[in-house]
Amino acid sequence: MNLACMALVAALVAQAPLSETREQFDKRMAWWREARFGMFIHWGLYAVPAGVWNGEQVPGAGEWIMYTKRIPREEYEPLLTQFNPVKYDPDTWVRLAKEAGMKYIVITSKHHDGFCLWDSKHTEYDVMSTPYGRDLLKPLAEACRRHGVRLCFYHSIMDWHHPDANKDRWQEYVAVMKAQLRELIENYGPLGVLWFDGEWVAEWTPEQGAELYAELRRLQPDLIINNRIGKSRMMPGAGGVGDFDTPEQYIPGTGLPFDWESCMTMNDTWGFKLHDHNWKSTETLIRMLADTASKGGNFLLNVGPTAEGLIPEPSVERLRAMGAWLRRNGEAIYGTGPSPFRSLPWGRCTTKPGKLYLHVFDWPSSGRLTVPGLKTPVARARLLANGVPIPVTAHTSGVDLLLPSAAPDPVNSVIVLELAGRVVVEAVPILQRPSGVVTLRAAEAEILGESARYEKGDGKDNIGFWTSQKDRVQWLFELRRPGRYTVEVVYACEDGSAGSEYEVRVGEATVRGRVGGTGGWAAFRTVTLGAIDLRTPGTMTLEVRPLSKPGNAVMNLQLVRLSPAD
Repeated sequence: MNLACMALVAALVAQAPLSETREQFDKRMAWWREARFGMFIHWGLYAVPAGVWNGEQVPGAGEWIMYTKRIPREEYEPLLTQFNPVKYDPDTWVRLAKEAGMKYIVITSKHHDGFCLWDSKHTEYDVMSTPYGRDLLKPLAEACRRHGVRLCFYHSIMDWHHPDANKDRWQEYVAVMKAQLRELIENYGPLGVLWFDGEWVAEWTPEQGAELYAELRRLQPDLIINNRIGKSRMMPGAGGVGDFDTPEQYIPGTGLPFDWESCMTMNDTWGFKLHDHNWKSTETLIRMLADTASKGGNFLLNVGPTAEGLIPEPSVERLRAMGAWLRRNGEAIYGTGPSPFRSLPWGRCTTKPGKLYLHVFDWPSSGRLTVPGLKTPVARARLLANGVPIPVTAHTSGVDLLLPSAAPDPVNSVIVLELAGRVVVEAVPILQRPSGVVTLRAAEAEILGESARYEKGDGKDNIGFWTSQKDRVQWLFELRRPGRYTVEVVYACEDGSAGSEYEVRVGEATVRGRVGGTGGWAAFRTVTLGAIDLRTPGTMTLEVRPLSKPGNAVMNLQLVRLSPAD
């Protein structure tokens, strides 16, 4: 550790601890909560091999190629001589983000491979050692200021390249990291967010995370910092540190009880990979944005530029389409709050004071859309995109909207309900059919947990991404005919992930099952689990919860059916 670094660390640590009221925290977070949509940019030396090493396609994310392929430092370093982004135009990047409706940009100042995109005085392993030889972050910061987009930096705590990033010399490495973070804050700011990653290395401790958080906030009091600065990604109320949670590659089923941001790739990689063409559709991305906002979160959508400095055209096409949708419907995303409904079979809902924004994914062929359980009188209803009024009829189970025959937008049509009072929503149970059958479909489920979510399309209409054993799903239904009922589930499971055990519970009555392979995640099978006694009529909750998960996911659950057994 050099003397300058030691002096810097000592001066920062010596300062008094931070204190912040809830009002001050809310003020600091206000712009971020209003934004709802941001651009993630993963860019570095890994864009040169683009997922290929010595002629071999390397599996996994592009930015992890050094680790995945176990490339020694001395073999990876020569990528410096090949990184020459002569087509890099930060103004074009920022204009694209703005056209897409994104309010902030988070770019990798340094990823796990240790390469720095700026001119750092504390390393030569940076962009100044490449043929390009110019700071990449400075012109991006200037472009963000010109176009009114917030600049934010991602920074990796873990470093595969730095010689001190090991157990024996960890404190020396941390001193350099802090000095580099000070460069980023003082030379490119004010920053919106510092977005940390790589905190899982054994050398990084909870105490170091809390200390670094305080040091950075002293340097820039309005700075927002994600929870990965801490050790285990817990939020402050759970013993962690940071201002928001960071679910990666999934949208929490029912949101989270604190600020959160879902980061998502457009294909299967963060850093550019030449052969990854598994792009999410524009429809999927627009609905993911609405889904995230409906649960109170932000959506950070990634692009991985090429080594020349170009954002891939499939990313550009999707971002422009999302921007076109937001220009018509942005009021239903920016600054909105979460849905008051447990679930909506046809889409999602976002809120503002006195307003509900209904995001209709599945336009009803009957022309009648039911908003279940809404008890607040509706003063006015209209299509957001064109202002066309919508007739409303209230009834005991909610309100019905009489819609035009065709959806204004096949992906997501938004209807605004202006309310005459405080929002009151009652949970509406699923009704038992006259035959006695109770059918509980995935689209009507309440999903409780972190990863599981409803998905539709490509042969799917189910609760998928059930990768956490802690997640569970439940339905509220009304039993009118007491008796003994056979329990059936309809699910799909890739053979390699089979074997999860699960329980179906209604009150004290339970049956258990074991997930078998069905040949694929969209190959659905009906399985009878057994029978349960439901002897008292009334409103009940049926819950499905995993007991074990040996594979990648529990199952893709399409529905649960109760049928009279006697």
